[in-house]
Amino acid sequence: MTIGTGFRAIPGGSMKAIGIKLAAITLALMLVASVAVSQSAAGPGGGKEFGFEHHLLGMMTDYLDLTDAQQAQVKQIMAAEKPTMMPLVQQLHQSQQQLRQIEESGTFDEAKVRTLASEQSQTMTELIVEKAKIHSQIFNILTPDQKAKAAKFMARHEAHFQHHMQNQAPPQQ
Repeated sequence: MTIGTGFRAIPGGSMKAIGIKLAAITLALMLVASVAVSQSAAGPGGGKEFGFEHHLLGMMTDYLDLTDAQQAQVKQIMAAEKPTMMPLVQQLHQSQQQLRQIEESGTFDEAKVRTLASEQSQTMTELIVEKAKIHSQIFNILTPDQKAKAAKFMARHEAHFQHHMQNQAPPQQ
C-alpha cells in the first residue's frame, strides 16, 4: 500500500499506526528545526542565550548532570551542525509555504502538490539523517550512567507520545 506522499505502509500496519509514525517523524523534525534555527541573543561580546537550543542544553544539564566539558562539547556539536541544518530547514519551510499557497489558491494542482511532497520527503530524509548524527555525537560524550538515564527518559517520552496519539479522536470524514 502506498500513501500519496510516497511513504510505504508497513505490512500488517494500520493507517492509524502509519499516522502515528508520521506524526512522530514530524515532531522529531520540528525538534531538529527548532535546534537548528535557534541562535544566541548575544553579539560578539557574549551574553545570554535564548531559544530551544538553550532550553534543551539546560534540560540535558539538569537531567543528565552534564559536566562543564560535556556542555561545551554539546554546544560545539550543535554549532558544527547548524550550517548543514539551516539550509535543510529553510528548504522545508519554503516548500511548506508553497504548498500552503497552492492549497489556498482555489485551484488544486495535483502535479505541483506531488512535486512538493516529493521534495519535502527528500528534505525530511536529510533532516532525519542529520538528527540521528547529532544524537549519536551527543550520546557518545555521555558516561554509561548518563546513557542509561537518557535511554530511560526517551522511553518515557515515547510511551507518553504513543499514549497521547492513541487517545486522539479519529479524523472526521
